[in-house]
Amino acid sequence: MNIGVIGCGYWGPNMVRNFNSYEGVRVLGVSDLRDERLALIARLYPNVKILSKDCNDILHSPEIDAVVVATPVSTHFSLGMEALANGKHILMEKPMTATTDQAETLIETAEQKNLTLMVDHTFIYTGAVRKIKEIIESGDLGELYYFDSVRVNLGLFQSDVNVIWDLAPHDVSIMDYLLDRKPRTVSATGIAHFDTGIENLAYISVGYEASLMGHIHVNWLAPVKVRKTLICGSQKMIVYDDVEPSEKVKVYNKGVEYVKKREEAYDLLVQYRTGDMLAPRIELTEALSLVAKEFVSSISEKRKPLTDGQAGYRVVRILENANESLRQGGRVTEL
Repeated sequence: MNIGVIGCGYWGPNMVRNFNSYEGVRVLGVSDLRDERLALIARLYPNVKILSKDCNDILHSPEIDAVVVATPVSTHFSLGMEALANGKHILMEKPMTATTDQAETLIETAEQKNLTLMVDHTFIYTGAVRKIKEIIESGDLGELYYFDSVRVNLGLFQSDVNVIWDLAPHDVSIMDYLLDRKPRTVSATGIAHFDTGIENLAYISVGYEASLMGHIHVNWLAPVKVRKTLICGSQKMIVYDDVEPSEKVKVYNKGVEYVKKREEAYDLLVQYRTGDMLAPRIELTEALSLVAKEFVSSISEKRKPLTDGQAGYRVVRILENANESLRQGGRVTEL
């Protein structure tokens, strides 16, 4: 299988490295607008055949079977449609598209042409998130109450998208995967502290059925880097700290119970439960290598990948509605 990579910024070289590590797969071509990025690939991977500033050299090459699109989100739809028109399978950087309409069109076109459309929701493939999914599916947490995440740091300020489109795709994709439920409402508030008009801080709230809530805080203007998620259940709770070098996932046997006193129907007794903390062993395989493996195997096995176009659509849907709510001062949107 021959792979072409369009866009060679931060992710591009990592994509080349991981795809080249699989037997029977090679990166045949790389495209980027910057000469220095192409020179880097030429130096690191001399077997790459096509090095071009024109992405059409990749999209129209009859030798290339699949394309990785690692460019700004504003270009995803046009590049994706061109790739599908030329019979290429696609691995799309997140978020998949800039609008839900674009996402739907890509999904429909890929299905019509019987081609694979996959989105690089990298965190879904990390050992930590896969372990949390395993714990949730086991029922150990009990009834889920909330998903609460914080993703903040100092920079990088973007010029084309706000902080919701830049940072929130990570947490929205994790939330979508772990909760595996249809959201009912979306709202968001945020602010732009500078003259660009691009929001650098935002809070997103997602409502689900059965009193389940998702909340995401993203911020480019924080003094420290925080990547932390709390998942609360009726029986146990999880703290996922991606900055933590070793014990990224901690499961706490803690909670509260409300018990009505028999003699007073409206008097509630709060009982606190405190137990042990468990830090399960986390698989350390590089997530991006599993992304590459899933893409290649889903094409070979003619099956839908774990993070398929529908997963990409669900994330874009929340981002789009959150952005619209932000523009309207936090108005709650019914989905």
